[in-house]
Amino acid sequence: MAMTDPLGDMLTRIRNGQQAKMDSVLSPASKLRANVLEVLQREGYIRGYTPDETGKHPALRIELKYFEGEAAIKHVARVSKPGRRVYSGSQDLPIVRNGLGITIVSTPKGVLSDAEARAENVGGEVLAEVF
Repeated sequence: MAMTDPLGDMLTRIRNGQQAKMDSVLSPASKLRANVLEVLQREGYIRGYTPDETGKHPALRIELKYFEGEAAIKHVARVSKPGRRVYSGSQDLPIVRNGLGITIVSTPKGVLSDAEARAENVGGEVLAEVF
């Protein structure tokens, strides 16, 4: 069966992996997923990710991050879904937890965090929120 929300699937794998205290999780590879993982790594929510070619299909191995036994990501949620896309201008981007969290935005200049999008003065599709 075809997957209708690949990005939501990856975020769920990360959430489930952190609840199970796993070191890393596997997710099928795509450019969008890699770009979102790059933002999460830049912002310090994951240790990193690497391509994993061991299986039949290309995948991404996501190394999860913990601090004193607690998961670095407390909450991750998909905002724009296949049935309801959410777009926002650069000045109207949602602020998560008074700036303690981030919003991941797909812009014409690539996938950026909300702070980077405001600095570049670009808006776009609000993909997810993380804190």
